[in-house]
Amino acid sequence: MTARPCISWPDKRLQTVAAAVNAITDEIHGIWTDMIDTMEAMPGVGLAAPQIGVLLRLAVVDASESRGQSIRMANPEILHASIELRPHDEGSPNLPGVWAPVKRPRAVTVQFMNADGVLEQRDFVGLWATSVQHQIDHLNGKMYFDNLSKVKRDMLLRKARKRA
Repeated sequence: MTARPCISWPDKRLQTVAAAVNAITDEIHGIWTDMIDTMEAMPGVGLAAPQIGVLLRLAVVDASESRGQSIRMANPEILHASIELRPHDEGSPNLPGVWAPVKRPRAVTVQFMNADGVLEQRDFVGLWATSVQHQIDHLNGKMYFDNLSKVKRDMLLRKARKRA
């Protein structure tokens, strides 16, 4: 497969809720493989299908130090989130060159359909949890900066425009 280009914000596809996946097919496996190749080329710790213009609820995450441990998820949803928050500088290949600190729950329990088409529940902590939440935001038509105050969001977008 191959790395795909990431679409640029404010493309409307990045602001659209992605469609649910009904079954894991060869096409879905191909999209996941391209997503992993794209994530590795960035390099990044996660990618959601809408970031490459595919409006399906698909995400990949690999926050391992050694890499090669990507988790493929279809229709991920958070079942439980910790009260304790963890700040992390977040960015996106859809709006390159700018980052902002975002506070998210330190741990989450997520339910998703795995690569075998089986419903799975998994706990994620630390950077894994941050990345999963970031990808679910993308699947819901949100960017990381939508979690910022209006003032901080406007400052970040102005900075991004200057870089373009």
